[in-house]
Amino acid sequence: MKPARGTTVIASILLIACLSGTVFTLDRVDRLRTGASLEEILYISSPKVLKRLSLGYDGLLADVYWTRAVQYFGHKHRSNPENYKLLAPLLEITTYLDPHLVVAYEFGANFLASPLPDGAGEPERAVQLIENGIRANPDEWRLYYNLGFIYYMEMSDYAKAAHAFARGSERPGAHSFLKILAASMAQHAGELETARMLWITTFESTHDKQIKSNALAHLRALKVEEDVTNLEKLVARYRERTGRLPASLNDFVSAGMLPGISVDPTGRPYRLMPDGTIEVRNPDDFPFITKGLPPGRQAPRPDFGKLKMDLPP
Repeated sequence: MKPARGTTVIASILLIACLSGTVFTLDRVDRLRTGASLEEILYISSPKVLKRLSLGYDGLLADVYWTRAVQYFGHKHRSNPENYKLLAPLLEITTYLDPHLVVAYEFGANFLASPLPDGAGEPERAVQLIENGIRANPDEWRLYYNLGFIYYMEMSDYAKAAHAFARGSERPGAHSFLKILAASMAQHAGELETARMLWITTFESTHDKQIKSNALAHLRALKVEEDVTNLEKLVARYRERTGRLPASLNDFVSAGMLPGISVDPTGRPYRLMPDGTIEVRNPDDFPFITKGLPPGRQAPRPDFGKLKMDLPP
């Protein structure tokens, strides 16, 4: 037997052995039973071992594992939606074999992050998966979008959501709406300067009248929040100085603490309440404020359905 032919035969035997092992593994996944251990189900559970055994067919094997991950999720969703323990390992194997299989990060993270029974209820693992995807594909702006979505929807972390959307907005070809998402999240996280900068950038960089109007409304809300914060600080200082609460905003002027009566962006004076809090006169003028609201009126949580845009293909 010639050396070249012998090498080919050996490689073929190894490939057949590898694929046979993979088929056996996938057959075991198909035969999942309640209480089965990870080691029992995943005959080859190590991504590194699989990569070595793939003989260069990493992408093909990644596609196989991605398909199995989707099938596993669907099967569990129908039959046992309280236990998705193999989902994260299958996704980790998939993306280790092919770090550029972006669809596995996007949809896999959503499978992981969604709360039980609709998903695995593992948002932290979803974040880890997406961050791995970003490291491997730093210019894929959709990954940042998905990361921000998870931080906002599943973890209620506005600051991290804002950071993710802002990072994504800087990627080549990123959808312009990411800046709006970043600004909205920063505003609700209390990062007023960051939010102001992002809303100003949005206002100045768009020709869309609706987007301009929305940005302007948020900028007005930020002005209200800043005014209310500063006025309530003045109330505390006035009380320390005089031993009593101010009776009206005129007391600040008389004490030399303000040059004049503070007004909101519509020109109406703010209201000083008997307990020392500050309110706007007409909250309906400022739908995005989180401060200056009367008792019992809560700032609305951002509606992602309204913020979310139709992404281009």
